[in-house]
Amino acid sequence: MRRNLVLIGMPGSGKSAVGSTLARLLHMPFLDTDTMVVKAAGHTIPEIFAAEGEEGFRDRESAAVRAAARAKGAVIATGGGVIKRASNMRALARTGIIFFLDRPPEDIAKEDHKGRPLVGADAERIFALYHERIDLYRRYGQYHIANVSSAKEAADHISVLYKQGVVKR
Repeated sequence: MRRNLVLIGMPGSGKSAVGSTLARLLHMPFLDTDTMVVKAAGHTIPEIFAAEGEEGFRDRESAAVRAAARAKGAVIATGGGVIKRASNMRALARTGIIFFLDRPPEDIAKEDHKGRPLVGADAERIFALYHERIDLYRRYGQYHIANVSSAKEAADHISVLYKQGVVKR
């Protein structure tokens, strides 16, 4: 069985951009758990948060994670808070190799995050989330990828590790 390549990291760390680029480089299917949640719910993430709260969103996210983890040989981009539930990380680790995309919070904070319910227009919230979650990202990430330049560069780095066999398939 080909292993999935799973991307975790802060909101705005580039998981979706890196994931779609990596999937093209390796000719693998691409799954984005946030997109899966939106499609299943028929509502945007901010709408889900407004109607169901964070807990309701996390339940939907866990269902998407379980579905994505059943894939074989896919690149999976996760939501930034996926690490908040150990059951999510166990499911992803059973079938995948987990890469932590570590982008400095000061770089993330410079961007517009108005569509992200836990951040919104408050750039300081990025730093609070980073400090709240960094230990979990480090714990669950089997590989640490400094995503400081571009999605292409991060995807190239992961692709090389995969093709050279450094990452166990």
